[in-house]
Amino acid sequence: MKNPYRKAKFLLSCPSLRGCPDDEGYEVIFAGRSNAGKSSAINTLTEQNKLAKVSRTPGRTQHLVFFELDDQRRLVDLPGYGYAKVPDAVKQKWHHNMNEYFEKRCCLKGAILVMDCRHPFKPFDEMMLQWCVINEISTHIILTKSDKLRKGAASTTRLNVLKTLNGLPNVSAQLFSALKKEGLDELHAYLNTVFEF
Repeated sequence: MKNPYRKAKFLLSCPSLRGCPDDEGYEVIFAGRSNAGKSSAINTLTEQNKLAKVSRTPGRTQHLVFFELDDQRRLVDLPGYGYAKVPDAVKQKWHHNMNEYFEKRCCLKGAILVMDCRHPFKPFDEMMLQWCVINEISTHIILTKSDKLRKGAASTTRLNVLKTLNGLPNVSAQLFSALKKEGLDELHAYLNTVFEF
């Protein structure tokens, strides 16, 4: 099968559930801290350099950004957080919007949780994972920037993450490098299953 994610195109951007596309079909979210490499992962997946925009100011993007694969399948880029400079009022509003999205969005079928492999399981990561588990959403963790570690250290990080996840249903993890395009096959396999390609 050719890469179906190359067809991804910008659909719309909205600050809350009210502006989302109709609640039908399949959606998979990409969630991660502002510097975890989320935009790079989306761009590498879709083989498009500028589909997901990389913000120079962490926490600036506070919208849900929808990318359409076809009329029934969408990737959703969630706002990246984790920086103290984001005002508390903005964080609280974002928390409310995300909670509503997770609880009420029936077409949400899966989640890609993006973590920097050098710094996994920061509080934001744990919060997102908890949301996914509570709402019974299949979750796949990609440990980005694996090229920044030696092969042995990267493998150890992955094993430690898997140990942390032990006992959690429908949660998996892999190493990923956007720079070297490593880990794409595993990511494709997860997404293809969720999207029923």
